[in-house]
Amino acid sequence: MKKQTKRAIFVLLISEFLICLGISLVIPVMPFLKTSLHLTAFDMGVMTSLFALVQFIASPIVGRISDKLGRKNILVAGLFLYMLSEILFAITNNLVMFDISRAVGGLSAAMYVPTSMALAADITTKRERAKVIGWLSAAFSAGLILGPGIGGILANISLKSPFWLSALLGLLGTISLWMFLPNDGKMDSHEDSARVEEHKPVSVFLKTMSVPMIVLFAMILVSAFGLQGFESIYSLYVNEVFKFTMSNIALVLTLNGVISIIMQVVFFDRLVVWLKEARIIRYCFFFSIIGIAWIILAHSKWEVVIATLIVFTAYDILRPAITTLLTKMSTSDQGLINGMNMSLTSVGNVIGPLISGALLDMNYHLPYLVVIVFMMLSFIIAFFIKNVSSGEVKVD
Repeated sequence: MKKQTKRAIFVLLISEFLICLGISLVIPVMPFLKTSLHLTAFDMGVMTSLFALVQFIASPIVGRISDKLGRKNILVAGLFLYMLSEILFAITNNLVMFDISRAVGGLSAAMYVPTSMALAADITTKRERAKVIGWLSAAFSAGLILGPGIGGILANISLKSPFWLSALLGLLGTISLWMFLPNDGKMDSHEDSARVEEHKPVSVFLKTMSVPMIVLFAMILVSAFGLQGFESIYSLYVNEVFKFTMSNIALVLTLNGVISIIMQVVFFDRLVVWLKEARIIRYCFFFSIIGIAWIILAHSKWEVVIATLIVFTAYDILRPAITTLLTKMSTSDQGLINGMNMSLTSVGNVIGPLISGALLDMNYHLPYLVVIVFMMLSFIIAFFIKNVSSGEVKVD
């Protein structure tokens, strides 16, 4: 790997860490911000959904623009918009401005996340690429792990302190990218890192979709809704029902982050070899149902913590298992397949927080009862996937 390539990757890693740290800083304060500003759970759900909706709409457009304008320009602009979104959130107590801030944040995520992955693919060989993508994922997870703890501490000073620090981290990330990331023309591209893949028209591709692929896409949509329905209101739920403090929420999220890294880095490959993807998916849905039901029936904070870690761990294994299984469906059209995966996930990310927020305003336990129904539906769908052997996915 050449010196400039290493430098570009290092800058990407630092920026990825900073933006994820900034994103997770604000998680513990959201339920307390809701209470102090007299917002509803539906209001909070709208904020989350706006982020996902704008990201969903902008991602494919930004991808094409980055091919023309260059990866560096889009990355710098994305981090600048992230900084701007945090400043908007910090300086206002107006709900409309909060929504605008989250929409700008969704645009920044659409500009930064896929473009950073595209740049990593542009400047690495196939042999190097998996390692580099793994580093980016590790930087992502590390930021998410450290953020809640720091955010919980800062919130004792002021509820807006985490947003100001997030804005500062966004500024540092913008400056580091602008100053230290080489321009696109100075970074070597590899012949096996083609930026644009040729795909069959979507209409032709859809006609050739197999039954297992349709089953998996249905599972992705249903599980994305259930996952976001659980995650988007978690802080609000445990604060209002079990009186979790900011420190409690930060502890749970930090523990989950540590467990997530261990499971994905150390155990995931071994689980795939041992159980195969289809069986892992079934187990993950089963344990997520058990965990959510336990949270509803829990009588102590420690029960909630243990049940939460079970649910989050199941989800953390579920996502790569579904993605891995999906990539085995076809030896071609990987870009289109994964694009549909992201699109269906985004649909769930938009609808889940809205419905859960509205249900939480009616009854504290109602959102999680609905999530359990969707997880049970996903669990049933998972049994239509019979086996994965020699790269072939079969359906019962």
